[in-house]
This record gives sequence, C-alpha cells and structure tokens, in this order.
Amino acid sequence: MTGLSSLLIVVGLFLLGGVYSFVKQKMPASLIVLVSIGAAMCLVAGVMRLAVWS
Repeated sequence: MTGLSSLLIVVGLFLLGGVYSFVKQKMPASLIVLVSIGAAMCLVAGVMRLAVWS
C-alpha cells in the first residue's frame, strides 16, 4: 500500500464521517450529496491505486 493510496482512503473515510454528521445535523441534501460524492471518489481512487490489482 503506497502513501498516496492510504491517504486517499483516509480522506474518504473522513468525508464519510462528515456525511454521517451532516445527516444527523439535518443539513441541506445538496451539501450531503456533494460531500458523499467526494468521499466516494476518494475511496475509489485509493482502492484503485492499491498494488493488489496489478
């Protein structure tokens, strides 16, 4: 696992925690969707960069 892939995965998990917090605070749905898309992109990019796939 390289440094960049682990960083992307950590950032994605951090953003998922933010999504959970925003849902509990009843923030606007557009903000929740935007942050969840960013979290999903970070997680997918981190998993795709793992050396397991090559």
